[in-house]
Amino acid sequence: MDEAKTPEGNPATAGKAQTFQAPALEELAAPDAGAGANVRPNIDVILDVPVTLSLEVGRAQMSVGKLLRLSQGSVVELDRNAGEPLDVLVNGALVAHGEIVIINDKFGIRLTDVLPPAKRAASQD
Repeated sequence: MDEAKTPEGNPATAGKAQTFQAPALEELAAPDAGAGANVRPNIDVILDVPVTLSLEVGRAQMSVGKLLRLSQGSVVELDRNAGEPLDVLVNGALVAHGEIVIINDKFGIRLTDVLPPAKRAASQD
C-alpha cells in the first residue's frame, strides 16, 4: 500500500496544508549609501576583459554562385568609395571611424571620429 509522504517522510501529515514562512532578509546598501549618486562603479574589475576590435573597409553582397567562382586575383567591389573612413567595431558594435596609416611597415588606424555612447547603442540595432 502506497502512502503519501511529506518531505520529512511522516505519513501522518500527508494531505494536510503546510505553511512556510519566508526568511527575513536585510536590505543591502552600497558603501556610504548617503552619497547616493556619487557612488561610481569600480572599472578596474573589467580592464582585463578581452574584446575583439575589427576594422571594416566595406561590404559586398553576392550570390553563393559568384562567391564560389572567386579565385586568386578576383576583385570584389565594396560599397564604399576610396578615401572614405573605415568603421571601427568592438565586439561587432560600431564605436568609431578612422583611416589607415602605415607605421614601420605595419598597418594601423588613426581614429578620426569616436561615436558618443548614445550613438553606439543605436548602431547595434
